[in-house]
Amino acid sequence: VCVYPRFTLLARTTLDRQQTPDIRVVAVVNFPYGSPNVENAASEARAAVMSGADEIEMVYPFRTLLSGDRKTGLDMIAACRSACGRRVSLTVTLETGDLRDPQIIRDACRDAITSGADFIKTSTGKLIGSATPQAARIMLETIADVGGQVGLKFCGGIRTFAEARVFLDMAQARFGPQWVNAQRVRLAGSSLLDDILSQLGVLAPGPYGD
Repeated sequence: VCVYPRFTLLARTTLDRQQTPDIRVVAVVNFPYGSPNVENAASEARAAVMSGADEIEMVYPFRTLLSGDRKTGLDMIAACRSACGRRVSLTVTLETGDLRDPQIIRDACRDAITSGADFIKTSTGKLIGSATPQAARIMLETIADVGGQVGLKFCGGIRTFAEARVFLDMAQARFGPQWVNAQRVRLAGSSLLDDILSQLGVLAPGPYGD
């Protein structure tokens, strides 16, 4: 379950009361616009970790990178990594739809990975840009360049199983079927689950097919 930092304690407490400790709480920081304020992002991360977050999902300050500034992004990732410690995992969301340029995407991926990200993510799904096969290919290539030990989250515009399958196939083609598991590959999409459940016969489609 993914929440704003201020709801982390509520989410963790509610799940514990329901005796569902296996459900992880992910807190989003610097969300969704990717502010360049390093201390604010780090403060959100620290507060969420203290409130019981299992994962921190940080939005990379992509606009600073577009202006030629890589240092702000590096500093923010390092600060959030420090706030997470060893127990809490860190995802860095790169908003690749706005970065666009292949080399800039590659630089952002490499900076995120070398600064301690456990996952890199294509986008927030909240802004204009969406996940694209081109961006996914670049991200997979960069992960491969540094040893394949970092996971990839696909998010943004993925509404159907057919669309999701494109990204899953790309990951499998790059690393093999054993790499495509919950520790390495994740999918996010508000309507994706409904489509999968519909195909499985668990959820009947609506009158307009949605």
